[in-house]
Amino acid sequence: MSGQERIAFSDTGRIDAHNVAIRLGRGEKAFEAISDVTLSIKPGEFVCLIGPSGCGKSTLLGALAGHIGVAHGELKVDGDNVKGPHPERGIVFQHHTLFPWKSVLNNVAFGPKMRGIGRKERHRRAKEILELVGLQDFIHRYPKQLSGGMQQRVEIARVLVNRPRLLLMDEPFGALDALTRMHMQELLLDLWSRVRTTIIFVTHDIDEALFLADRVLVMSHRPGRILEEIKVPFARPRSAEVSVTPEFGALKHHCMSLLHTRTVSPLRRLEPLGLENIEA
Repeated sequence: MSGQERIAFSDTGRIDAHNVAIRLGRGEKAFEAISDVTLSIKPGEFVCLIGPSGCGKSTLLGALAGHIGVAHGELKVDGDNVKGPHPERGIVFQHHTLFPWKSVLNNVAFGPKMRGIGRKERHRRAKEILELVGLQDFIHRYPKQLSGGMQQRVEIARVLVNRPRLLLMDEPFGALDALTRMHMQELLLDLWSRVRTTIIFVTHDIDEALFLADRVLVMSHRPGRILEEIKVPFARPRSAEVSVTPEFGALKHHCMSLLHTRTVSPLRRLEPLGLENIEA
């Protein structure tokens, strides 16, 4: 497969949330984790969620994956209510969940195997995706024989082999060193440019969010609400040099100021033309 070749995933992955509330816990220990979240995400869009620890970012991701139920409101993917987990809504966590007794190839082929796809075809699909993430020479290795960054590549491949409508990522690079993290961000953008699945990416790192996303949704302290929607104005493809521009610094400063407030205001949208109004 050439470096510029695209794998055709279906043009799906629209997310619509309307007045979503999520409660966690039971009885006296129950609490509202998410409150009155309304958002719309287009197919193929790359959206990052940032916010204080405990604000409900991962909870919202879990609801989109179908692992957590909605107490109030509507949460839909392509017009259908999310009612439970589905291979077309894949999730990648910070720490890998690979089977240590399976090779890289069989880890990636496991999902198709569970869906009844024959050995030859599932291995073909797994090899195709592993080439996409640059691990075609490691298909017979085992997870313990790989670096942390390589393990996360396998984790991403294991989700992409199911050709998901949504790729949900919960701080997937948080445990990596700075250099590996940067390389993984660049790899992810390259993958996304070719498969164009919708990506919802949770991170605590403002730089990471602004480098990756089309839009950044800033969440409030618990119960989590959307404080502000920021449209990231930087052209694609992006390189690391964008992070040293004055415009990048201004947006980062603005995000930091939002994260330090404990008050909840109505949703505001920050368009690229508003950059000159942000104090650097």
